[in-house]
Amino acid sequence: MTKYKNWDNPLGTKDISKLILEFSIPAIISFLVGALYNIVDQIFIGQGVGILGNAATNVAFPLVNLSISIALLIGAGGAAAYNLYLGARDYKKAEKFAGNAASYLIIFGIFVVLFTLAFLEPLLKIFGATDNILELSKTYAGITAFGLPFMMFSGGYSALIRGDGSPKFSMMCTLVGAIVNTILDPIFIFGLELGIAGAAYATVIGQFLSFVVTAYYLKKMRNVSLKKDSFIPSFFVLKEMARLGMAPFINQLALMFFQIVLNNTLTYYGARSDYGSDIPLAVVGVISKVNIIYLAFTLGICQGCQPVMGFNYGAKSYKRVKETFFKGLRAVMIISVIAFLIFQIFPLQLLKIFGKGSDLYYRFGIKYFRIFLAMTFINGIQPICSFFFTSIGKAKKGTFISLTRQIVFLIPLIIIFSRLFGIEGVLFTGPIADFAAASLAVYLASLEIKELDAFMKN
Repeated sequence: MTKYKNWDNPLGTKDISKLILEFSIPAIISFLVGALYNIVDQIFIGQGVGILGNAATNVAFPLVNLSISIALLIGAGGAAAYNLYLGARDYKKAEKFAGNAASYLIIFGIFVVLFTLAFLEPLLKIFGATDNILELSKTYAGITAFGLPFMMFSGGYSALIRGDGSPKFSMMCTLVGAIVNTILDPIFIFGLELGIAGAAYATVIGQFLSFVVTAYYLKKMRNVSLKKDSFIPSFFVLKEMARLGMAPFINQLALMFFQIVLNNTLTYYGARSDYGSDIPLAVVGVISKVNIIYLAFTLGICQGCQPVMGFNYGAKSYKRVKETFFKGLRAVMIISVIAFLIFQIFPLQLLKIFGKGSDLYYRFGIKYFRIFLAMTFINGIQPICSFFFTSIGKAKKGTFISLTRQIVFLIPLIIIFSRLFGIEGVLFTGPIADFAAASLAVYLASLEIKELDAFMKN
């Protein structure tokens, strides 16, 4: 018999601030630990292989973004539906979404690894690989491809584990793999002298262990009991998960396309500047990993707010939805200001963590930090607004907000500014796009808040 323990769910009764902390802290830690896969690799590769190694991992990173985007489509979409149905006390549908999310993550994970291995070299060239780094990129991406299905499952299903009321277990799923990866990286890279291949092997082993721990939770769901028919793929469920997970999916996919455009732009215009084509690629690879730490905090807070907003919207507790949104917004703004100050004050110190470079390397890196990331202090607004709309079932608006920064503003600006001003022009596209995206997100969210106020009056 199915167990339903949701009648007095704390998501609908507990203090909002405590709920945000309870769900956000494990999510933040999970993101931070997940970031270790890339950051630790980048640090050890930079020390053991050099800046060409950093450039190679940067070129391979769109494959990770592709995998994460699909994992978010299923995981975040499944979690949003799961919480909405729990809030509405439709437990049969909640069961189906929890089971199907696991099934589709496995199915799409297998597809991704086959696709990657079949088209590895042409993909890397599309991603911006130069002749100097192509072989390094092929080595790294060819090995890590086997870990992508494991990463997709553990990363995607962690959203459902949090939504099920087990944020600490979700954190542990990621923590196990990241710790193993951190331990194995120096052993494989330096001890066994495997170089960039060693970093790749360490990553895959860590991702597999995270997958094992995540899969174990399927037997431990707190609010529902999964049966065999819960895992039978349903097109209706996939369609609904895709609808609700479209915003984070598009956001991550847009990040991948943005990185491809940026890599190719830096390669082309870098070759026509004093920096050359490899230095800009290496710098962007390093800074994107540093930025992941900031994003871990903002996205962790957003994901921590999601089950609270989703449950209470489903339960028609609109006051709690509004309170959660504004407290989440305040939190991401504080984090964004702190990140902005760090990026502006300590760019050289951050660059040196990832290995030694030439004076040109440091010069371009400092410029990139201080100019491209100049509006970091408002960058938390867009994701919290996007998650807000997704949480209340308005996926189209959430998707649109997710598209604005990378697709609507940033990519066109990069193309135009690079043609007008060369590689230096690329640096100024970041703050312009950030300001435009944040302004639009605030406008749309304010309209939705007015609707919630009207619901509360009625």
